[in-house]
Amino acid sequence: MRTDSGTPGTTSGTTSTTMRAIVHDTYGEADGLRLERIERPTIGNDEVLVRVQAAGVDQGVWHMMAGLPYPIRLAGYGFRAPKTRVRGRELAGRVEAVGSGVTTLRPGDEVFGIGEGTFAEYAPAAAGKLARKPVGTTFRQAAALPISGLTALQAVRDHGRVQPGQRVLVIGAAGGVGSYAVQIAKAFGAEVTGVASTGKVDLVRSLGADHVIDYRLDDDLAAGERRYDVILDTGGNRPLRTLRRALTPTGTLVIVGAETGGRWLGGTDRQLRAVALSPFTSQRLGSFLASENAADLVALAELVESGAVTPAVDRTFPLAEAPAAVRYLREGRARGKVVVDV
Repeated sequence: MRTDSGTPGTTSGTTSTTMRAIVHDTYGEADGLRLERIERPTIGNDEVLVRVQAAGVDQGVWHMMAGLPYPIRLAGYGFRAPKTRVRGRELAGRVEAVGSGVTTLRPGDEVFGIGEGTFAEYAPAAAGKLARKPVGTTFRQAAALPISGLTALQAVRDHGRVQPGQRVLVIGAAGGVGSYAVQIAKAFGAEVTGVASTGKVDLVRSLGADHVIDYRLDDDLAAGERRYDVILDTGGNRPLRTLRRALTPTGTLVIVGAETGGRWLGGTDRQLRAVALSPFTSQRLGSFLASENAADLVALAELVESGAVTPAVDRTFPLAEAPAAVRYLREGRARGKVVVDV
């Protein structure tokens, strides 16, 4: 959390200089997180200070908290200890202050998007990573949208290039990204099959999936004659050869994530192999890092306002219980998104 990068511009009048936040000083598991009162952050010219109402919990929270896989530390987040003490990046709230260079937002605006250190009462965010909260949504619903929703939108639209009538398979369809991918692919006119565990198949059906596969009963995705034009793997760890068998000869595989627990690659080796193999096959195989930008947040908000997408919020935890929220997510129990209510 920054406290030394400029000063707020226009504010809404709050005078307190401290706030409650969930902090940690060493890499590790959720037990190392604790509630403290710390200094409120200040903002730069192109930044916005948001009074956080709710914060989404995504897998990135754990990666930054644990410092794993190790390349995260080498990327500038802190080699021996985290540079930013406060975790969380997804948020929804009200603009408290804007930097002198911000013209798109003003104090009092209700926004959602991506900030830094959002498990706190106030968080800074780049103005280019915020958009106005979708009309008709609660702050909890809006906080569940930014990272997971953007990732799903870009996976379906930009990398899967889903077209009406195509058969799309979403692996991890009950997860944060997967629950949005199912709905967005349906909005794009696809015939969607979702893969989930036994206790989550009803959720996937409620999201609009045309077919649901319970992987605990039937884990052979290539069984039978059905092949898919697009496969979105949002968190599995199936071998590339298995996924390729389930694709049509000219189909597209988009690997969004993987959680193998490896301390160096953490599953990214499968993405790297897919990218390396793609030029030598008629199938398109690849992965991507989501782009965090306001334009796509607006597109996501429009999908929500149209009724095509509804955030699937499983559980909400109070700020003091943010460590329990992270554990709940990591245990694989979440049906959709987990939210911290600030």
